[in-house]
Amino acid sequence: MTNPFGKAKEGRNKPDYTNKHKTSVPTLIDQVINEADIILEILDARFIEKTRNIEMENKVKDAGKVLIYIFNKSDLVDINKAKIEEDYGDLKPSLFFSSTNRKGSATLIRMIKIQVKKLKKDIVNIGVIGYPNTGKSSMINLLAGRAVSRTSSEAGFTKGIQKIKIFSGVYLIDTPGIIPIEEKTYGNRRLLAKHAKIGATTWYKAKDPDVIVFEIMKEYPGILEAYYNIKADGDVEVLIEKLGRRLSYLKKGNEVDEDRTSKHILRQWQEGKIRVR
Repeated sequence: MTNPFGKAKEGRNKPDYTNKHKTSVPTLIDQVINEADIILEILDARFIEKTRNIEMENKVKDAGKVLIYIFNKSDLVDINKAKIEEDYGDLKPSLFFSSTNRKGSATLIRMIKIQVKKLKKDIVNIGVIGYPNTGKSSMINLLAGRAVSRTSSEAGFTKGIQKIKIFSGVYLIDTPGIIPIEEKTYGNRRLLAKHAKIGATTWYKAKDPDVIVFEIMKEYPGILEAYYNIKADGDVEVLIEKLGRRLSYLKKGNEVDEDRTSKHILRQWQEGKIRVR
């Protein structure tokens, strides 16, 4: 893959890994915001409001830093983008982006170059923040033109902080995916369901997966039934029962393994196989 910013100097284009395992996540984020001149907040285009971190946004604005909103995974959205722009018109500057088909990459590069030029600094750091599994690492790899940030569909795959040179004098600072402090309410089923829906909690770690599938069916009526071609009339128990038997996910006594079937649905949901309209 070609580096869209041009070739960096030989010997200086390797990622600088800073091991800070003993530092708390909020402290890491504060350090990134303090060090960065520009912040990219990576949002899932399917769940823009759910993947915003208002706490971090306010810190960035209070610090007087440039904040750019990236609506990532736009290839997984079948809805009218004009409607999204209308609903989230206050999130500026922003753009639709897809690491999969490179959509928006040229626009993002232009936006970054414009902001870098305005700063008039020899060294510019760009912080990259967002919930787990919003696609930060894939976007960084695309901008860098090479695989420098490890990628996975599993939440929390990026560890610590990575500092990556993308062209002369400009660095990207990657961070682990962060869940807002106010959402770290252990045992809160509503928040647990939200984190599983947006991929912040990996599918196989989800508690009460059938409840999460129910929440998806309630928020996006007909999506799961259409994908699996199952008539369930919005009844999660019917959907899981029919799908479980189709997949032969059965326990002793010929009963459907509801947990396994529900996690199968969550996996396909998190991997983007079930598209939101």
